[in-house]
Amino acid sequence: MKRYLIAAAVIALLATPVAAQDLNMEEVVVTGSRMNLEQNEFDNYDGERPAVGVRRLADFLVQQVAIRGDTRDEEQRDQEIRTMLNQAVRLAERHGVELAFGEFILTGLTAENLDELTLEADTRPDSQRVTFLVKAKLSESQSAQQAQQRIAAFIEAVPENGRAQMDEWGDATLSVVGPDSFRDQIITAIAQDANLQSAKLGEGYAVEIQGLNKPVQWARSGLSEVLLYIPYSLKIMPRP
Repeated sequence: MKRYLIAAAVIALLATPVAAQDLNMEEVVVTGSRMNLEQNEFDNYDGERPAVGVRRLADFLVQQVAIRGDTRDEEQRDQEIRTMLNQAVRLAERHGVELAFGEFILTGLTAENLDELTLEADTRPDSQRVTFLVKAKLSESQSAQQAQQRIAAFIEAVPENGRAQMDEWGDATLSVVGPDSFRDQIITAIAQDANLQSAKLGEGYAVEIQGLNKPVQWARSGLSEVLLYIPYSLKIMPRP
């Protein structure tokens, strides 16, 4: 049975090319779907989340923040916001957080790439904002609650500049680094589950798995945990 399962998995992987977007090292926001990152052309794609995957601690708690300013003079307003943004970058390491930007794939925010962030209109006339992400590392010694407290302390520590001020922008989420690097571990979990299910029915049954060539997906599965999975399909059939 095990040999049959492995052979079926290998055939499925060779039958169709792998996804164009390779995420072995990049950091992704868990609330963002991979389907938004790339154009997938897999036939009969099923977006339903399977029960079998790899559950693990996320790498970071991520909080979006906004620096907002409403000084009437546009040039001065821009300067106040950007001065506060520069101060945030300078203070981040001291407060044990990291800064980043990006809707799905995250890029570290540093003094060298600050100009990549653009100001946008805020909710009031003569007001603008710039948004970015504050991240705190999650680990066995730092819970999501502690990470949130660290982020809140950092936001409080960044001094206001003129009429510019920084606040949280929406709810916190999670990020995971290199989701594709867990592909082998996910396939192993799928294989173990498939063998377990078919064994319950006896030696007269075999397993067929399809979809292992599909890209790794992700979803939040707890306060600080993520589920990494491949949207596969499994059939248990009588042996001929």
